[in-house]
Amino acid sequence: MVQEYRNVPYGDDGRIKEACGVFGIYDPEGEDVADTVCYGLSSLQHRGQESCGIAVSDTGGPGGNIRVHRGMGLVSEVFKEETLRDLKGNLGVGHVRYSTTGAATLNNAQPLVLNYIKGTLALAHNGNLINTGELRQELARTGAIFQTTTDSEVIAYCIARERVHTQTVEEAIQRTAEKIKGAYGLVIASPRKLIGVRDPLGLKPLCLGRRGSSYILASESCALTAVGAQFLRDVRPGEIVTITPDGVRSDLTLCQEKQAHCIFEYIYFARLDSRLDGISVYDARLKAGAALAKAWPADADLVAGVPDSGIAAAQGYALASGIPFGLAFYKNSYVGRTFIKPTQKEREAGVMLKLNVLESAVKGKNIVLVDDSIVRGTTIANLIRHLKQAGALNVHVRICSPPFLYPCYFGTDVPSNQQLLASSHSADEICRIIGADSLGYMKVEDLSSMTDGLPLCKACFDGHYPMEL
Repeated sequence: MVQEYRNVPYGDDGRIKEACGVFGIYDPEGEDVADTVCYGLSSLQHRGQESCGIAVSDTGGPGGNIRVHRGMGLVSEVFKEETLRDLKGNLGVGHVRYSTTGAATLNNAQPLVLNYIKGTLALAHNGNLINTGELRQELARTGAIFQTTTDSEVIAYCIARERVHTQTVEEAIQRTAEKIKGAYGLVIASPRKLIGVRDPLGLKPLCLGRRGSSYILASESCALTAVGAQFLRDVRPGEIVTITPDGVRSDLTLCQEKQAHCIFEYIYFARLDSRLDGISVYDARLKAGAALAKAWPADADLVAGVPDSGIAAAQGYALASGIPFGLAFYKNSYVGRTFIKPTQKEREAGVMLKLNVLESAVKGKNIVLVDDSIVRGTTIANLIRHLKQAGALNVHVRICSPPFLYPCYFGTDVPSNQQLLASSHSADEICRIIGADSLGYMKVEDLSSMTDGLPLCKACFDGHYPMEL
């Protein structure tokens, strides 16, 4: 059921890490945008499959009216034609959610819609803060009542509190951005402006596009392509972008020289056809494969990748090594990404439902198997076992990331050290555990070659976090 929020006056705390997708559009000509938001979210579905939502407002109608619909599941499951018809408005924000800790519940679905003394606010957030507890306690002491366990609600409350003391919502957002610490890409409707905010380090991606007179904000450029929009540029780290009928305004007050873009976006998380901060994700993965081939050559008959994020890297390995590239698995496209299943049991079941070995392609052959990462090791072990059951003679595993040794605090699903296989086992031990005939990880020093020297956050590999924790 579509909920409506009207502009009326005010009458165990779990931390959840977000690694989601956000989308926003403003059409100054007054056309409804819910369909476009829905298409944009569908193209960002790889960033989150647990819940999704769309909030819209009519900038030509009564100030502050926002209609929102949220649900558990995929975009195609939550948004039907009749639901989209009810979402009338020319300003919209959308969200796909991926919970890495905490409950996957409808209460935590976004966009968050806040009704406060200055009007209404709809907020969609990708990322994770590291000072949530401190801010949450401060807000609770002054009367805030929390409905969710997300960092995003803390951000929304901070903006609302600051807005009471500022002339514009942009000023309130800037003051909030000075308080919060961590990774974030924000898209905010308030309620006649569309505003995008990116953390000063650039840990989370956000880009700007245009379709006709409409401006669009999205986590990845693939979402712009999906709705027929032109990519204009990446939002700069620390930048606040405001979109009104007068066009685009940019506030660079929070921009800084130091940047640290998340390497995992290029290794795994982003879609292959996206460009993030000027870097093609496809090209980055080709370069990763080539670096692996140079560092870890193998005597093999076939190079194959684990779908989907290992495919391009496998092509890069094949091109650099001269070993033929081929497919070793058939992927069932109707099964979701196992990495973003909330429990290990769900991940393991999803892998075997999603991938079947192509026996005729691997039987009697020595295989180089390229994957993006090893976290707990169970997924790759299952794949190796099935390859050998299908007749593969040897399986040489090559991983496009260094060993995970440290947890991520900025929104990527890297768990505690106790769950990281590499934190307590050497590469040789891991090789035996997963049943591989050899194992080679990407070297930390080779990561920058993937992104042409773009400043990176590699803390989950080397422990050098870009900010004090």
